[in-house]
Amino acid sequence: MRRIAGHVVLGALGLACVLPIYWLYAASLRRPGDVHDQSPLPWPLSLANYTDAFAKTDITGMLLNTTVIAAASAVGQLLIALFASYAMAAWRFRGHRVAHLLFVGTWLVPFQVTMLPNYTLLARLGLLETLAGVVVPTLCSALGVLLLREHLLNFPKELLEAARMDGRSSWTILWTVVVPVLRPVLAALGILLFINAWNEYFWPALVLQRSNAVIQLGIRSFMGTEGNDWGPLMATAGLASLPVLLLYLVLQRQIVNAFVRSGLK
Repeated sequence: MRRIAGHVVLGALGLACVLPIYWLYAASLRRPGDVHDQSPLPWPLSLANYTDAFAKTDITGMLLNTTVIAAASAVGQLLIALFASYAMAAWRFRGHRVAHLLFVGTWLVPFQVTMLPNYTLLARLGLLETLAGVVVPTLCSALGVLLLREHLLNFPKELLEAARMDGRSSWTILWTVVVPVLRPVLAALGILLFINAWNEYFWPALVLQRSNAVIQLGIRSFMGTEGNDWGPLMATAGLASLPVLLLYLVLQRQIVNAFVRSGLK
């Protein structure tokens, strides 16, 4: 009975999490005149909201720009976090504790504090209103460095010593020994970084200064002082959520393995 009760509670929580996503797509598939309908099943189905959204904004271009920004930011943060965490965990150099505390300190600094200096630097470099201007200031993730460092501190030192005795360089050890073991953790962290970059609104709006540059800014174009155009807005929001859902479905096994291994010693 306890097991049944636990599954019932988990099922109810799962439905509560899925319901907003279902309602988003259900509202986007209603006819424009039925967008405020409260029926749980959208019938008859209609793609009018999607065609209207594509007609009013450049959905394809916004999705492409957002994908480029999110992918470049996530990959860059993963690489830098991997190199920095490997250096702090594999070697004991002078000042390594200070370096760790500096990374922790940068994690505690609010974005609003670094926003203006980053904006001024991008203006001097001529990177305003470019996709690179959105990506470059986000390439170092303190969260990624600290998370990977904790995993690498628990990494079996015997494997590293055996690889060194085989004559492998530190660079080869990183890619042939460390990375294959950390693949689930890297996948879970990559998804987290990708989602954070994908959902970012304020920084792209500040740098790009265009309403149709990324998908998060495109959603705003259906919101006005006279009222919201809910049909195309729901359709655009559904398209904005779809790549993240597909990414999770593709890498869900790696994510589960990351959580399972995080509880093993």
